[in-house]
Order: sequence, then C-alpha cells, then structure tokens
Amino acid sequence: MEHKVQEILEQQVLTVAKAVEEKIDDEIAALEKLDLDDIEVLRERRLQQMKKMAEKRSRWMSLGHGEYTEIFSEKDFFAIVKASDRVVCHFYRENWPCKVVDKHLSILAKQHIETRFIKIQAEKSPFLAEKLKIVVLPTIALIKNAKVDDYVVGFDELGGTDDFSTEELEERLAKAQVIFFEGESSMKPSKSQTRNVRHGSNSNGSDSE
Repeated sequence: MEHKVQEILEQQVLTVAKAVEEKIDDEIAALEKLDLDDIEVLRERRLQQMKKMAEKRSRWMSLGHGEYTEIFSEKDFFAIVKASDRVVCHFYRENWPCKVVDKHLSILAKQHIETRFIKIQAEKSPFLAEKLKIVVLPTIALIKNAKVDDYVVGFDELGGTDDFSTEELEERLAKAQVIFFEGESSMKPSKSQTRNVRHGSNSNGSDSE
C-alpha cells in the first residue's frame, strides 16, 4: 500500500514539474520573439510606471505618510481622512496596551508609506468616539476613502495577548486592504462594518458623498 502511495506522489510531482517546465519554455519562447521595438515599448512602459510611483511617493510624503503621528483635534482627523485614501487611526488612552499598539504602528508607518498612520486620544475626541462607536481601547480604525471599513478592537484578533508580532498586525491590516502587502489573502470587509466618517450633521452613518 505504501509503495502505491509513493508511486502516486511521485507521479503528481512529475506532473507538476512538467507543467512548470512547459510554462517556463513558453515564457522563454515569448521573450525570444520580442524584437527591438517591443523591448523599447516595454522599457518605456516600465519607465512610466516608475515615474508614476515616484510621484505617488512624493505626494504621500507631503501628506505626512511614512510617520506615525498624533493628532489633537477632530477637525484634523476629518482633514486627514479626506486627503489620504487609506488611513490607520489608533484610538488610545494612556495605558500599556495602547503603548504596545504604538510600538507596532510606528514600525508599520515607515514600511507602508501608501497609508497614513495616526493616533488620537479617545477621551478628548467625544464626537468621534460616539460617531464611530469606540468603546474598547485600544481600537484601530481602518479607513478607506473617508469611510471606516473595519476595526481591530483590543487584542482578540491578534492572539489575545500583548506579545503579538508586528507581522501579525501587518497581516490583519492587509486583510482589510488598508495597506499593500505581498502574498496577502484578500478579505473584503462586509458592508455592515462600513461607517461614513465624513464630517457632517448626518448621524445615521449613511453615505453623504
């Protein structure tokens, strides 16, 4: 029986290897067919992509991306979520669990300049805390296009203890698609989690685009 299983496994490995080899052969054949004009077109396209990315990086840096910063007014919060497409906002109070979150977000802010990372003291932001239903601290609000798409509340999703790794938090933010992360398993938040955070008098949380 074991011998038969071994034979099946070997056959599967050979099949996969053959498929990979054929794919590589196809890619090599495609490259060999490229003439100088094709190569120049690809080069120009790559240069344009690099230029666009450099412009994006410059814009992100001008908006305060790349650093984990504290904001002190609700007015600043609304200005930031309007200016940046992706914002990670830590609602905190002066306690140990919030300091743990600060440590990890400081690292991630430098690694993910595509996203703005901020913190705001919940007790000094009563309007925001009520509007976004912030109860447990720390709470990390994950904001895309001026809407809160998801929350990380406490440490329950991070192993339930304060010794979780930066990578674990990074993966959680990536699943909410608020940061770009190679190899992420995309998981779009449900519409029921979305709350509008555009500044206005509409208190029922409905969109007012």
